[in-house]
Amino acid sequence: MRRPRAHTLLPIAALALATLAAAPTPATAAVRTATAVATQPNGDAVANLWEWNWRSVTSECTDRLGPAGFGGVQVAPPAESVSIPDKGHPWWEVYQPVSYKLESRFGTRAEFAAMATACHNAGVRVIADTVVNHMAGSNNTVTSGYAGSTFDPSGYAYPAVPYTRSDFHHPGDGCPTSSGGINDWNDATQVQNCELVSLSDLYTQKDEVRAKIATYLNDLVSLGVDGFRVDAAKHVPQADFAAILAKVGSTTWQHTRPYVAQEVMPGGSGVLAPSAFEENGSLLDFVYAYKMKEQFNGDIANLKTFGTSWGIEPSDKSYAMITNHDLERNGSTLTYKDASYKPATYFMLAWPHGVPQVYDGFTFSNNDASPPADSSGKVTDANCSSWQCVHRDQGVVGLVGWRNTAGTAPVANWSSPASNVIAFSRGAKGWLAINNSASPSTATYTTGLPDGGYCDVVTGTATTSGCTGTKVTVSGGQATVTVPAKSAVALHVNATTTGGGTTPPPTTTTTVYVHKDVGWGNRITIRGSVAPLSWSTGKDCVNQSAALWKCTIDGIPSGTSLEYKPLINDTTWSTGANFTTTAGQTTDIYPTF
Repeated sequence: MRRPRAHTLLPIAALALATLAAAPTPATAAVRTATAVATQPNGDAVANLWEWNWRSVTSECTDRLGPAGFGGVQVAPPAESVSIPDKGHPWWEVYQPVSYKLESRFGTRAEFAAMATACHNAGVRVIADTVVNHMAGSNNTVTSGYAGSTFDPSGYAYPAVPYTRSDFHHPGDGCPTSSGGINDWNDATQVQNCELVSLSDLYTQKDEVRAKIATYLNDLVSLGVDGFRVDAAKHVPQADFAAILAKVGSTTWQHTRPYVAQEVMPGGSGVLAPSAFEENGSLLDFVYAYKMKEQFNGDIANLKTFGTSWGIEPSDKSYAMITNHDLERNGSTLTYKDASYKPATYFMLAWPHGVPQVYDGFTFSNNDASPPADSSGKVTDANCSSWQCVHRDQGVVGLVGWRNTAGTAPVANWSSPASNVIAFSRGAKGWLAINNSASPSTATYTTGLPDGGYCDVVTGTATTSGCTGTKVTVSGGQATVTVPAKSAVALHVNATTTGGGTTPPPTTTTTVYVHKDVGWGNRITIRGSVAPLSWSTGKDCVNQSAALWKCTIDGIPSGTSLEYKPLINDTTWSTGANFTTTAGQTTDIYPTF
């Protein structure tokens, strides 16, 4: 938001070449279709489509993000916010909720639900920006929201939730300042119990307040939200937010805990230090963004040691970014207006640290400007003349695929043949060179890649008929490459010219949730038609609760049809027909025995 100033995404999916054969169906089985949802997600890269409306996100997941390999999309706060027409509907309206209705300037509840389904169908998780520290404040000239809900900030009344005066901190009741605002930004009580820029501060120490916030978050989860970007998390005591999260259920798509990325500005000590918030989830990595500007405005050769020693968050807690909506407006980071913005984004996607988010807001000249909207403030459909569309850049798309191919391979073959020019590989999976200088740079590099012809995914794509971009030959593990100014060259083993440029079908994790209480001491296993399952050997399932078992099958190529059946203690088959699914799906079944 604007101010004066457990939980990680699943690993990048592995890729494999094998096509696995099906085994015969046992004589007792017929065919039955189980309740199935969508395919598993792609990699871990997130497209932050900041303040895009739900219709636009829906089509972007289907047409762009899923095919590119993005594993997540971050969307704007979906709750009803204040509507301020006399100020031209500034972007920060949406960080001032007046209710938890999912009727906002981005669309309706039905459109939000349809968006989540479409994104899941494209293999993309949904991370919703959420505001839980406060409600709309007293510094507004109007007292109504986009769905018609009214509020009284002076009386701390938000009847559409409902919240009343006792649900908020006040001077003498939680907040120690006479004004009710924050006077000392190093005082944890003031920072977490007083009003941030006149916004009504919720009394999150009270269980009834926690329950209402959790009800809102659970509503989002029920519609398909997989995680939360938590606005102003530094202003919520850690124990309070932990208690709220404890009331939030697992996601409906993958049955995992929601991913949590907290907005915690750097600075402060003790309970105000960013590290103090790590038990509740990941953090927006502000220092990461600051260091990217520092290095790309200097000499990027220093990035060889980039990691936690630089003051950034640990990898499993870092929601990495080059910029966001606040930072691009205060000048503290690179932005779409800088020539180094895309090269820095390429580095973030290639470097194995954190969950990278590619930020994509609207172009602006006025820092308070509204996103493109109609006269009522409703955001209009996104287009690349009004929006940055960085996530559509060929280099960004290419590096997302590069990252997914590299997987967990380590950094190797680092070199810096000239000032502001670097190159490195990720094992033998991918190689990248970045030129942050003002002139082209030519050098011979050790790539770590197998010999052959490769397609530079920054300039084009590999297809069955060839390469639409620059072609590079690796011989003896080396390649002589010219890297354009303020750009990059990126090669990986799934974008070749000698092999036709096709990406082998990835294998995925197929998950089956078996809802059945089989009694103490008994267990569930699963057998099926496609290796690694067979009708004679299978996989053990893991007990999640008295009547829920999780069966995970790895290594089946995406899209493969699979028939299967659960057994009790490897002896008693479920009755009736086979269940069916497609590799990569998550499925719930309710068998009888």
